[in-house]
Formats: sequence, C-alpha cells, structure tokens
Amino acid sequence: MANTNEEIILQLREENAILRNRQNEADVYYAKMKELEVYQAKLVKLLTQIEERSQKVVILFEGRDAAGKGSLIGSIAQYLNPKHYRTVALGKPTDEERSQWYFQKYIKHFPKGGEMVLFDRSWYNRAMVEPVFGFCTQEEYELFLDTVIPFEDSFIKHGTHLIKIYLSVSKEVQNERFERRRTDPLRQWKLSEIDMQAQAMWGDFTQKKRRMLEATHTPESPWHIIRSDDKHKARIEAMKLILRELYADEEESGLDLQADDDVLVSVEEELFR
Repeated sequence: MANTNEEIILQLREENAILRNRQNEADVYYAKMKELEVYQAKLVKLLTQIEERSQKVVILFEGRDAAGKGSLIGSIAQYLNPKHYRTVALGKPTDEERSQWYFQKYIKHFPKGGEMVLFDRSWYNRAMVEPVFGFCTQEEYELFLDTVIPFEDSFIKHGTHLIKIYLSVSKEVQNERFERRRTDPLRQWKLSEIDMQAQAMWGDFTQKKRRMLEATHTPESPWHIIRSDDKHKARIEAMKLILRELYADEEESGLDLQADDDVLVSVEEELFR
C-alpha cells in the first residue's frame, strides 16, 4: 500500500534531522535538497486540491537578471503533475502581438479551472526591463502603470488567485552570478547581452523597481518580496508563501509556514534597497 502524503513528509523530516548533523559539502547539499522535499511534497498535495476544487492560480516571478527566478520555478515545479500546471516564459513579441492590447499575449496563457500557471517574468516586463532598455515608449510605460491594477482586479474578481513574487538580489551577488555564467561552460548559455548591461544600469533598474512597487502594491494584489542572495532560503520561503496563500486553513498544510522575516521582507523595506 502506498504511503500517504503525511507519512512521506514525516519520513523526510526524520531524514532531515539526521542530515543536519553531517558537515561535509556533499552532505550539506543533500540536506538542503531533502529539506526542500518536505515543502515540495505539500505542493504536490496542494496541486491536487487545486484540481479537485477547480481553482485557477497564477503565480508570477519578477526580479533582476540572476535573481534566481528560473531555478526557483524549477524547484517549485519539480514534482508537480504536468497535467495541472504550466510554466510560461514568453520571448520577444511578434509583430502581431505588438499590434494587440499589451495584456492579450499573457491572457491566452491563463489557467483553466484546476490549473496553476507559473510566469517566469510577466506583464511586469513593461514596468522594468522594457523602459530601462527602451523597448517601449514613455507613454506606453505610463499607460501600463495606470491600467495594470484594474487589469489584475478584473481577473481576481472573476476567480483567479494571483500571487506576485519579486526576488531581490544584491548588486554584489548578481555580479558574482554573472561571473560564474561567464567562466562556467555549463552556464555560459545563460549570459545574454542584456545581462552584461545589468550591472552598469543597476541604478536605472532600482528607480523603475521602486516606481513599480509604489504603483502596483495593493491590498488585493500585493507584492511579496523575497531576498534571494541565498537561493536555498529563497526557495523555502517562496514555497511556504505559496502554501500559506493557497491553503484555505494554514493548519491544513500540516507544516509550520511562519515567514522568515530576514528573507520575506516588506515592500517598504525593499523600497530603500
């Protein structure tokens, strides 16, 4: 007879307790992976609940280049049933998409009942990347900031649950990650022309980030800021956040989901970073 989700989580906790007493590099890495599995197992159960209740969930991930968005999404989705979740990472818009309403290309990827969609970057490209690099006009930028909250309010009121996550990486750690990409043959494909300009344009991104947070953080559609210099802590915190947001009763999760205030910080605190 197959083990229940609760039995699996109990077993994982016991393994974690043993691994925490080991100190070599391989064991430390393995312990971190096993710690993630406790939350990943609950995400598997959560997705089943989403499917059974025909819920619609959109989770978007924003942040500077090398903030850890892709690896975080990979950790969240690692064991999920692909029939009930999708990851969306849109490329450069086509000529047809440029002629359409800006949000149109995103809406066609929205979830049906019983599905969760993870956006690796989202419509908030127009709040940071596009204006910094001149990919949109000032008028288009201002129009976006004026209309994005009504857009989100509309689909939230029609039953889609939205979680907005911003991964906050420091300038020093971003530079270290870019250097690894530049020198590691297995990571070089990650390094883009835009990446190579990100450090020089740090201040421009900071200015746009602050404006975005000030204009688009609302009680109905809040931003959740996760410090991501430590990728492992960021992954744990993001999983706890998703479980807190989507379990109707937090006790139903069976885990301690209390936030780490050193990792999950307020928008007000992020505005000064």
